Amino acid sequence: MQLSLQRWFGSGAFRQLVETICRPLMKLPSRSSAVIFSVLFLLGGALISTRLLDSNAFSGSAREPEPGKALTASRITLPDKIPKKHLEIPLDCTALNRTGTCPSNYPRAIEEEEPGPRSTCPEYFRWIHEDLRAWAHTGITREAVETAKRTANFRLVIVNGKAYVERYQKSFQTRDVFTLWGILQLLRRYPGKVPDLELMFDCVDWPVVGKSGGYGENGPNTTGPPPLFRYCGDDRTLDIVFPDWSFWGWPEINLKPWEGLQKELREGNTKKRWMEREAYAYWKGNPAVAETRMDLMKCNVSEEHDWNARVFAQVRFLDWVKESQQGYKQSDLANQCLHRYKIYIEGSAWSVSQKYIMACDSLTLIVKPHYYDFFTRSLVPVHHYWPIQEHDKCKSIKFAVDWGNSHKHKAQEIGKAASSFIQDELKMDYVYDYMLHLLTQYSKLLTFKPVVPKGAVELCSESMACNAAGLENKFMMESLVKGPSERAPCTIPPPYDPPSLSAVLRRNSNSIKQVELWEKRYWDNQNNSSRLRGIGCYTIYRGD
Repeated sequence: MQLSLQRWFGSGAFRQLVETICRPLMKLPSRSSAVIFSVLFLLGGALISTRLLDSNAFSGSAREPEPGKALTASRITLPDKIPKKHLEIPLDCTALNRTGTCPSNYPRAIEEEEPGPRSTCPEYFRWIHEDLRAWAHTGITREAVETAKRTANFRLVIVNGKAYVERYQKSFQTRDVFTLWGILQLLRRYPGKVPDLELMFDCVDWPVVGKSGGYGENGPNTTGPPPLFRYCGDDRTLDIVFPDWSFWGWPEINLKPWEGLQKELREGNTKKRWMEREAYAYWKGNPAVAETRMDLMKCNVSEEHDWNARVFAQVRFLDWVKESQQGYKQSDLANQCLHRYKIYIEGSAWSVSQKYIMACDSLTLIVKPHYYDFFTRSLVPVHHYWPIQEHDKCKSIKFAVDWGNSHKHKAQEIGKAASSFIQDELKMDYVYDYMLHLLTQYSKLLTFKPVVPKGAVELCSESMACNAAGLENKFMMESLVKGPSERAPCTIPPPYDPPSLSAVLRRNSNSIKQVELWEKRYWDNQNNSSRLRGIGCYTIYRGD
């Protein structure tokens, strides 16, 4: 019946019937004819929805006409909805080479296309307020910014959506290059949303702006604490923490941009189930950069002890030369999720390795850290990681691994919570949103109008990527933001009030103390057992 109806609706008889009905309707008053046409329209829609009328005749899925047959009126198609095309703006290297200046084809602002309520940013965004609290009541003066120049690698100025940089000293490797590249991608992602600002950026590891008023080697300052951006901070300093360069790539060690590497790590997790992994704690890195890492090397397996640790030294220069010659096969992070436990230990300060270690589903053993980056202050002991004592590492690692092998389900649960945090709450979407909110809140504190210094040069994605070569160019192209975001940035959560912040810090401290108590009981029992065995041997020797 459906087929015969379809043939009839497509026939000349049906068209003649429509003309017979519609011709008298045209002579009726406009209101009456409108009502009848509406009824006919609804009737047609009902027939289509019940499949009595072939809906293909009105959609874009109509079959091609058979060879030799003309396309009839019933096969004329119109799209239901023209989709909005995602705006992509490629690099314009030709314009850069022709004029020697940054192209002007990128929009300075764009309307948000995502309606409705915005998502709330992850919890670690609340620390933005804490990092800027030192200037909340006084604001940031130009004198304070100029004071931060003492140790800065560069000054960044953003005016009317354009970025300008004044360089003071080259950073180690390409830290400054990929930090600036990341800021340019932020401008491409959110045109018109990054406010005018001036800031000083220090690419060295160690924070230097003391809470007591000291700064660098020049002693106390008289203009208030200088606002200085860098990659990490600690409890004694006021440096403003910003996402590190490795999110956009680290060419010197072939560390890929985070967005692609994050997917590889997720896939690498599936290669070996947790229960099938080596039941030891694994670490590989350069021990020469810090005494605490040299101390960790003592925890390796030996003829006298097996501390359940397998640690390997990778001396930076010689080993990385060898790695580059072999195509970095031994340092492929996605293929290193082979142990149930992985160790994170700081180097000369914080280390970029933390996010890669925690992405493995393995239970992360964190040797007591002294530094934090922009997201790590939201990590909860015994929920995201297992705390390791700094001054008794080997015994602490041995206990952690023995505990995990005796509580496999709980150990897997902690490892999974960490990798879920890294995958879900540390996506590049959130990295860019963190940058946007931090710079927005910072700019609100400026008590002066940002201006472009005489020695500054305009930066754009073209001026950096078009002239780059090798892995620098490759990683820039891989991490290039193709065009403005269709998604609005997440909403920053409110700052901690004093009781809430105290509760967070107290919870973390209590969790660490609980683990230390378990560890003490474990070793007390081990020592008591050894003492009893010794007494037994002594008794047998005496013949008592």
